[in-house]
Amino acid sequence: MSKYVIISNLTDEGAMTLRKNAGRIKEVNKELKEMGVNVTDQYAVLGNFDFITIVEAEDDINVMKAVIEIASRGSIKTATYKVIPIDEFIESLK
Repeated sequence: MSKYVIISNLTDEGAMTLRKNAGRIKEVNKELKEMGVNVTDQYAVLGNFDFITIVEAEDDINVMKAVIEIASRGSIKTATYKVIPIDEFIESLK
């Protein structure tokens, strides 16, 4: 499984949705799991971003398809990064 960081910002529509139903975040996490993307950690952020979500998936394609599906709803804008565990990175340098 590879790990990814998804940094996201709510749109105006997304903010209104959360104001009405804050539990929507957990509902979306369940939808991601059904798409093969497992949320391992998630944080609300004060600053330039609204959320940071750490996910695991079998491959890049599953993550991209899931992110496109979620973003297509108009509630959120995302930036997704594949990350490498530091021990794995160090080992690759040897």
